[in-house]
Amino acid sequence: MSTSIDKKDNSLELLYTLFCDDVRLEAGNKLSFMGVFQNIMVQQVPISLIKFAIVNHWRGEGTHLSEVRILTPDRQHPIVVSQPTSFEIQPGGFADNISFFVNVTFPAVGQYWVQTLVNSNLFDEQQLIISDGREAQADNASQAVN
Repeated sequence: MSTSIDKKDNSLELLYTLFCDDVRLEAGNKLSFMGVFQNIMVQQVPISLIKFAIVNHWRGEGTHLSEVRILTPDRQHPIVVSQPTSFEIQPGGFADNISFFVNVTFPAVGQYWVQTLVNSNLFDEQQLIISDGREAQADNASQAVN
């Protein structure tokens, strides 16, 4: 799988990407993000997330096709891939593209890759680290003064 990021399309800018447990649409067309995180610390692997959302906030204009995928640390195998979703931004406007995944399983600790594709080209890549919480606890215990 390619890791060359193609940002030729100057009419589109990804302002931020969020990882969270859930996203809800509230009154007034506001979004609420539940359980925002950047890494996942676990007590055992494999680990399955019942629900997982990836939020991309865009600025620009035009109609685009977005796809999100999570790859294994070696970037060779997809853990999960979203369905391509079309979104439109009016000139000078913003858009949010939210990809929901259910029962996502991470088989091992490591640095996974969350890739955002636009019009079938890699547009952005973020790391998602799955770490072993038992190792962190052992490190903290060894540093404790008795």
